[in-house]
Amino acid sequence: MSGQGYADLINGAYVIAAILFISGLVLLRSPATARNGNRLAALAMLVAIVVTLLDRAIISFETIAAGMVVGALIGAVTARRVQMTAMPQMVAVFNGFGGGASALVAAGEFVRLTDGGGIKEDVSVTIMLSTAIGALTLTGSFIAAGKLQGWVSQNPILFPLRNVVSGLLGVAVVALGAYLVVEPEAGIAFGALVVLALVLGVLLVTPIGGADMPVVVALFNSYSGLAAAAAGFAISNNILIIAGSLVGASGLILTRIMTRAMNRSLANVMFGGFGASGAVVAADATERPYRSVQAEDAATMLAYAGTAIFVPGYGLAVAQAQHELRSLGDLLQERGVDVKYAVHPVAGRMPGHMNVLLAEANVPYDQLYDLEINREFDRTDVVVVIGANDVVNPAARDQVGSPIYGMPILDVDRAGSVIVLKRSMASGFAGIDNDLFYLERTSMLFGDAKRSLGELVSEVEALED
Repeated sequence: MSGQGYADLINGAYVIAAILFISGLVLLRSPATARNGNRLAALAMLVAIVVTLLDRAIISFETIAAGMVVGALIGAVTARRVQMTAMPQMVAVFNGFGGGASALVAAGEFVRLTDGGGIKEDVSVTIMLSTAIGALTLTGSFIAAGKLQGWVSQNPILFPLRNVVSGLLGVAVVALGAYLVVEPEAGIAFGALVVLALVLGVLLVTPIGGADMPVVVALFNSYSGLAAAAAGFAISNNILIIAGSLVGASGLILTRIMTRAMNRSLANVMFGGFGASGAVVAADATERPYRSVQAEDAATMLAYAGTAIFVPGYGLAVAQAQHELRSLGDLLQERGVDVKYAVHPVAGRMPGHMNVLLAEANVPYDQLYDLEINREFDRTDVVVVIGANDVVNPAARDQVGSPIYGMPILDVDRAGSVIVLKRSMASGFAGIDNDLFYLERTSMLFGDAKRSLGELVSEVEALED
């Protein structure tokens, strides 16, 4: 095959991979097609990796095969062993690895070109961008994963002049990158660029609280894509440019959706030091009267309701109670109750966390609603809140001075009755008391969500007997 024919074959394979990537991204828009979208995207990545390694002849075929087998085994074991509650952490880690891989590719190209005697300025610019963004994404994503896992404090870790220090580090990274474009032989300066970018990633995330980690994960997902696109320009790889651009753009769009759902600006998330851990209980939480209920009474309320809406939160994920929730929903439907599920855009620890959990339990997709369901709460008989907190707090709508004021919420307090499943009266990630818990129409069913839902299922079944 001629050189031109071989190049056309490689580019054709890249076009196929790009089409598969885009098709997979389109299918991810709906829970009903998300799994097929993941499969298409995985196939696209396989095609891109194989074609790139064969085209560039980087290493032997045996090494390529061994690397793919080892990587596939690690991925398969990880996918099966990681709990759904840890999925956000895994996504954050993958973002970090993506950024780190792009930084390594760019650094390798930098060393190769400088040793070869010359490097063009346009190529040097993309190398510096990929290295800096990739290194920052690596450490920042791992800190985010640590916060989600509890290895790093979920409270904002604040220190004096933190934003000034981070700003100076950012300026230093940009200055070093500009210097290396002009003087690419300066090896020490390149090492300093990498180190400063790694430190900057840590400093940017540690002052951010656990409540804002979904936004941080989405943002670093975008960063990993931008780093990959820049690396693609550096090594003249079209598929890396396309895939990186898709990830970068989708990550930015998702970040925008998340910040709007929280009524927060990105600058406020990154530099505001907001988001205390959910372990903090408001000082007056024990002084306000609330109404508790037993499973038998809660089951009776549900069994004889005309309409019911379930609102899942992170507590559902912690208890792994999605299957019990589906069973309860099926039982109520058999009794003629109109059942729906309301999912807030920032429920859980990452975008789509609750949707994935409900999909795992095969909850019908046409029963899932986002904030559009707010218009139905005032004509709903019973709402069951399972482990959600800040996203159903009326203070976000009614209290101007509240830290979460203006954040769109699910207006569950407007329903006829509300049953809240929680372990305790502890506050949510925002660290503030939830007025919903103290309303006359609200009943608290305390305990592990899985056990509580199981008791509700048993009590509803008993009513049928």
